[in-house]
Amino acid sequence: MKAIGYDTAGPIDAPGALVEVTAARPEIGPHDLLVEVRGVSVNPVDTKLRAAAAPEAGHRILGFDAAGIVRETGDAVTVYKPGDTVFYAGDVTRPGTNAELHAVDERIVGRKPESLDFEEAAGLPLTAITAWEMLFDSFRIPEGGGDGEAILVIGGAGGVGSILIQLAKALTGLTVIATASRDETRAWVRKMGADHVIDHREPLAAQVSALGLAPRYVAALTATGQHWEQIVALIAPRGHVTLIDDPKDFDIKPGKPKALTISWEFMFTRSMFGTEDIAAQRDLLNRVSQMIDDGTLLSTVTQRLGPLEAGRLRAAHERQESGRVIGKQVLGGF
Repeated sequence: MKAIGYDTAGPIDAPGALVEVTAARPEIGPHDLLVEVRGVSVNPVDTKLRAAAAPEAGHRILGFDAAGIVRETGDAVTVYKPGDTVFYAGDVTRPGTNAELHAVDERIVGRKPESLDFEEAAGLPLTAITAWEMLFDSFRIPEGGGDGEAILVIGGAGGVGSILIQLAKALTGLTVIATASRDETRAWVRKMGADHVIDHREPLAAQVSALGLAPRYVAALTATGQHWEQIVALIAPRGHVTLIDDPKDFDIKPGKPKALTISWEFMFTRSMFGTEDIAAQRDLLNRVSQMIDDGTLLSTVTQRLGPLEAGRLRAAHERQESGRVIGKQVLGGF
């Protein structure tokens, strides 16, 4: 089958960074679906792995978000059947979705929103899972809770921020403060539902204080190390910071006087470790799918790049690495 992979870790302009390859048809396990991939998207994890994680042998196929059609099912599959349309974010320990066919555990797969085509649906799973797990697993905010409290979303115009803002407004009573630094990103986060917008290129604490707010929750989606001093200054005592990036030399001790809780969100944890609640990702994706179809949530796709092809995928990686992508970029299948 056709696929796109890389054989040497390095920059996107390195020879062999992302090239079309012929790969073996995936073998499926008892809980697996074999999916014909009709849409994919690009996430920061794709670019980080390509730049730093050398394949053990041959080419590694990246890609985690996907939407497509179930073609075969494993013996233990109980929820899906051939012909079903699905969307999901995959498993970082398995070959990725930049291929004609992909094998994935049905317990992390949701039903594709009927109102979206395959490409647009592929823009949602990884970011929606990340945002959902931050709100409800990490922060432990109950649905409908959060009245009178605020959340600061640092990097509000990115893929995770775009859906996190929407989920917070739809399913909690939180006041949402989002950061954005350009006219187009400020307009975007307001469209997503942010109550207040501040500039992450300027000191955050003074801007938050001017709003008369002390957020109990901070979703640190980017440049956490750069903003850490400001986060500690602005957050409410006994507040909670959840981050998704990997800051260097991250010293949490300044958070002690405020008795802060600090946690990481990593949406691949359930699939990597086969946790008892692995099917929670299927359940939340189905909720997100229904919320898209009933108009509660908006698509976060801003760029459609055409059918999956090595040159287009390289260009998508370059844009992702620029740090200026608003929402999500998507491609079709081969």
